[in-house]
Amino acid sequence: MKIKHISHLQDQSNCKLFGLLSDNEEIHSFELTNKNGIKVQIINYGATVTSLKIPSTNGKLIDVVLGFDTLESYLQSYNLPSPPYFGTTIGRYAGRINKGTFTLNGKTFQLAGNNNGNTLHGGNVGFGKKVWNVTDLTGGDNPSITFGLLSENLDENFPGELHIYLTYTLTDENELKLEYKATTTEDTVINLTHHSYFNLNGHDSSVLDQEMVIVSDKILETDSDNIPTGKFTDLTGHNFDFRKPKNCPSSIDNSFVIEPSKEIIAQLFSSETNLKMSVYTDQPSVHIYVGGNCFDTLKGKENANYHKTSGICFETQNFPDAPNQPHFPNSVLKKGEEYQQTTVYKFENIK
Repeated sequence: MKIKHISHLQDQSNCKLFGLLSDNEEIHSFELTNKNGIKVQIINYGATVTSLKIPSTNGKLIDVVLGFDTLESYLQSYNLPSPPYFGTTIGRYAGRINKGTFTLNGKTFQLAGNNNGNTLHGGNVGFGKKVWNVTDLTGGDNPSITFGLLSENLDENFPGELHIYLTYTLTDENELKLEYKATTTEDTVINLTHHSYFNLNGHDSSVLDQEMVIVSDKILETDSDNIPTGKFTDLTGHNFDFRKPKNCPSSIDNSFVIEPSKEIIAQLFSSETNLKMSVYTDQPSVHIYVGGNCFDTLKGKENANYHKTSGICFETQNFPDAPNQPHFPNSVLKKGEEYQQTTVYKFENIK
């Protein structure tokens, strides 16, 4: 399934070379633009969103996601003490798996302990560090791009050969829509998510003066390693009760339990730019994370100095460690079945 070129794409006008890997494999950047002037740039390394520019009320384009200008910086970011995973696709399993182990159909699988002995975001070489194929690219109304990836059997020691497709669509309703599909040759576990850090004031500022809503009355209780205990924490009277708008916290790394629906599950508001972002998903959780520090080692886009409050993630996904928690939502994808997930980030001006 690996295609090292894009010559099969009929329209390459919105495609440009982004950089070269160590083996001289070319990584390309693709731009989608809708009729309202929103522009999103995505590279086929990690199927990663590098830029998302939204027109504000004064007509200025505001880049609302953190990222890097060069492929080299994305590669280097994975060597940081805690990689930021800017804008990338997380898999096979988003979040943490306790002690990097799970049992499926009576067989125990030991994964990489890349986070304090636990598995985080798919292990040492997750989907964000893989070269994806571009299988389709459309222009005109509601432009879209589809990426494909083949994850071999026992890739990072997960069972089954997994075929994944991810379609990004930039709708004329100012939505960035993500649709995931996956099939496997053997029963496996799966949890995919998107890891953009959003900042509606622009990627080179702080999110602390932006307000957030999360339609959730409980979070997963976690231990000191941020592994779910299996219990839930009621948010009534809690600092993380965001059912009414409150400023983004300076530190958060928590999974909020949501009711999958066609309704808004989270929102972010900026009074400075008059922008709001609404999040929709069919997943049972949204993991909220404020971070993305580059440890004063790497520069962000446009020479920005990213710090711990530069951006906020809305990672729509299944619960972390669900393979080890029988009462959590099912994380097993069976042979012959199809994994599907849809997440939408919608942008509007605050009336």
